[in-house]
Amino acid sequence: MDVLTLSRLQFALTIAFHYIFPPLSIGLGLILVIMEGWYLKTKNELYHRMTHFWVKIFGLIFAIGVASGIVMEFQFGTNWSVYSRFVGDVFGSALAAEGIFAFFLESGFLSILLFGWNKVSPKIHFLSTIMVALGAHFSAIWIVVANSWQQTPAGHHIVGEGLAARAEMLDFWQVVFNPSTVDRVWHTYMGAWQAGAFFILSVSAFYIIRKKYLDFARASIKIGLVVAAVASVLQLVSGHSSAVGVSQNQPAKLAAFESHYEASAPADMYLFGWVNEENEQVNLGIKIPGMLSWLVYGDAGRPLTGLRAFPPDKLPPVNFVFQTYHAMVGIGMILILLAWGGLALWWRRKLFDIKWFLWILVFSVMGPQLANQLGWFSAEVGRQPYIVYDLLRTSDAFSRTVTSGEVITSLILFGIIYIFLLALFIYLLNQKIQHGPDDEAVAEGHLA
Repeated sequence: MDVLTLSRLQFALTIAFHYIFPPLSIGLGLILVIMEGWYLKTKNELYHRMTHFWVKIFGLIFAIGVASGIVMEFQFGTNWSVYSRFVGDVFGSALAAEGIFAFFLESGFLSILLFGWNKVSPKIHFLSTIMVALGAHFSAIWIVVANSWQQTPAGHHIVGEGLAARAEMLDFWQVVFNPSTVDRVWHTYMGAWQAGAFFILSVSAFYIIRKKYLDFARASIKIGLVVAAVASVLQLVSGHSSAVGVSQNQPAKLAAFESHYEASAPADMYLFGWVNEENEQVNLGIKIPGMLSWLVYGDAGRPLTGLRAFPPDKLPPVNFVFQTYHAMVGIGMILILLAWGGLALWWRRKLFDIKWFLWILVFSVMGPQLANQLGWFSAEVGRQPYIVYDLLRTSDAFSRTVTSGEVITSLILFGIIYIFLLALFIYLLNQKIQHGPDDEAVAEGHLA
C-alpha cells in the first residue's frame, strides 16, 4: 500500500482506539454528579458507595484515555505535515483552548475526586466531581470544534498557494460556531451519555444476574436507565438536526448516506441495502419513498441534490458510507428500545426478574461504542476526498518525506501497544468489577 493509505489506516487505528474512552469519561462524569448529588441530598449511604465505586472505574478509563490519545497529535506532524501547516493557525487555537479550559480543569480536580474522600468536606468533593465532569464535557467541545471546522470551514481566509497554502483565522468565534459545531457537539454528548449509561447498566445487570451487591446494582441500574432513556431520545433529535445541517453544508455526504444518485429528485430513505456503485443502484434494499426529503424539508415531494450533481472525483466511497451510516442509525434505534423497554419493565416492577433481558443489558455496553465509532466513520469518510471540506484534499495533505516502510513499522508497533493497553484495561476493569463495591467501601472505612 502507498503512504497515503497507510497513514490513513494508522490514524484511523489510533483515533478509533482512543475514542473508546472519552465517551465513557463524559457519560460516567455526568452520572457521578447525579449519584453524589443524590447522596448529599438524601444522606443515603448507598449512593455514597455507588459514587465511590464508579469513581474508581472513571479513574481507570481516564488514565487509558489519556495514554491512548497522546500519539494522535504527534501524527499531525509526522504523517500529515501539509495538513498541519494548512490548519495550524485554526486548529492550534482550538487545541490550546481544550488544554486551558478543559484538560487542566479535569485533571486539576481529578486528584480530589479520586483521593479526597477523607481529606475534604463532602461539598468540596462534590464540587470536584462537578468540575471533572465539566472538564470532560469542555474537552469534547473543543475537539469537536476543531473537527467541525474541517467539515464546514468558517472564519478564515487562505494565505499562499498550492501545497504552501494555509488557512489563517480571521474570526475566532466564527471558527468556534461554524455551521456544524452546535449540532455535532450535542450529537457527541448524547452518544457519550449513552456510552456511560449503558456501561452502568451492563455492570449492574451482571451483578443482579449473579445475585451480588443487589441494593447497589438496583439503584445503579435505575439511574442508568433514566440517563439512557433521555439520552437515546435526544440523540435521535440531535441526529436529525445534524442531518439537516449536512443537507445544507455537505449535500454530497447526505446523498451518499442514502445512496441518492439523481441530480435533483425527491430522495428515499433506505432501511438497509447494498450499494452497487458501478450501476448506481441499491441491491436488496428496502426503502421508504420520499422519506429523506420529508425528514429534511417536511415535504416528501421536494427534490434533494444527488450524487450525479457532483464530479466523480468529488464523491466519497458511497457503499462504505451508506453501510456505516445505516448501521449507526440501526443501533441507535435498538438502544432507544432497550432503554425505554427497561424503564417500562422497571416501572412495572418486573425488570429484575427477567433474566434474558438482563443478559441483553450486560452486552448492550457494546451498542453505544459501535454507534459512536460508526458515526465517526460516516462523518469522516463521508467528507472525502477532502480532509478540509472543499479546501484541502486528503491526497494532498500527507507528508512526502515519510516512507511506506516507516508507516508500516509504526502501524504494527501501535497495534501491539494498543492490544496491550486494551488487555490491561479489560484485566483491571474486570478486577474492579469482580472485587465489587461493598468490599471496597468496607476496606476504605466508609461503612460502619
